[in-house]
Amino acid sequence: MAAANARGVAVPPSLGTAVVTCMDSRIDVFALFGLALGEVHVLRNAGGVVTDDVVRSLTISQRKLRTRDIIVVQHSGCGLATFTDHQFTEELAEETGRRPQWRTHAFDSPETSVRRDIVQLRHETFLHPDTVVRGFVLDIDNFRLQEVFVAGDDAR
Repeated sequence: MAAANARGVAVPPSLGTAVVTCMDSRIDVFALFGLALGEVHVLRNAGGVVTDDVVRSLTISQRKLRTRDIIVVQHSGCGLATFTDHQFTEELAEETGRRPQWRTHAFDSPETSVRRDIVQLRHETFLHPDTVVRGFVLDIDNFRLQEVFVAGDDAR
C-alpha cells in the first residue's frame, strides 16, 4: 500500500473534527466516514474509550488546532468486552508481581460505554465550551454506524 502524500495539507484538520475510536485494525476511519487526509484528527486506543490521555490530546487538538467537534466510535465485538478491569489487573499482577497504575476501561456494552464517554466529554473543563460531542457504535460485521444518544438529546 502506497503512503499518502501530505504535501500541502494543513496541520489543523479542515473539518474541525476529532474522532476517538478503537485501535482495532479492522476500523478504517477514513473509509467509514468518507474522509480524506487532513480532514480530521484520529485518536485510537484499546476500546476507543475516553481516558486522561485522550482528554489531553483532544484539549491540544481544540486549543491549538481549532477542532470543535468530537466523534466517539466504539464497536461490536470489541476485545474490551471480553474481560473486566479486575480480571486483567489480577492476571498482570500474577504474571509480573505488580498491578498497573492504569485501568483498562473494559465494558459490557459499547452503547453504554459510548454514552458515558459522551457525558464525560460534554462536562470536561479543558475542552472548548462550544464543543459538539456525538457518539456511535460500529457494527463491525456490516460496517454500519448507529448513533448513541444520551438523556436530554433531541431525537434525530
